Parts: sequence; structure tokens; C-alpha cells
Amino acid sequence: MNEFTISVTIADRPYRLTITRDDEEIIRKAAQTLNNTIKDYSSNYAFNDKQDLLAMAALEYATNSLKKENELTNVDKELDEKLKDIDFILTENLKID
Repeated sequence: MNEFTISVTIADRPYRLTITRDDEEIIRKAAQTLNNTIKDYSSNYAFNDKQDLLAMAALEYATNSLKKENELTNVDKELDEKLKDIDFILTENLKID
């Protein structure tokens, strides 16, 4: 297997993860992005503990993820309709009388 263990720190807590080499860069980037978001929230909002910041960051990322998912679904629907139109036009024009 191509798995190995790394350690990432999120909100000042280390986490050991067993991952594939292909995922290492994206996981490290995700952890850094999350830490930057937590830092931004900590400087702009009052909070009781890091869990509050993590919850706000999680909500932001979940919201963005759902928005992108909806956008892709709409694009897929539009593409599907256009392909159906093209298929209809081709079918009609290729019919042998």
C-alpha cells in the first residue's frame, strides 16, 4: 500500500492521520486553510473557546460545499437538457425517409 502517517495541527491540537501519498498535499493544505479561517474568526469575533471557532469554520465550509454542490447540479441539469436537444436534432436530421 501507499499509506503512511502524518501529523497535522488544527486549532493548536495535533492529529495523526494515516493517508495515501496522493492525499498528503491536499490534507496539509486543508489543515492550513482551516487554521487560517480559525485565526480570522478569532481576530474578528468574541469566542469562549476554540470549539466555537471550529464550529463557525465548519459551518462556513459546509455552507460553501452545499452551494457548490447545488451549482454543479444545476450545471448538470442544463447540460443534460442541451444534450437532449442536440440528440433530438441529430435524430430528426439523420432519419432516412
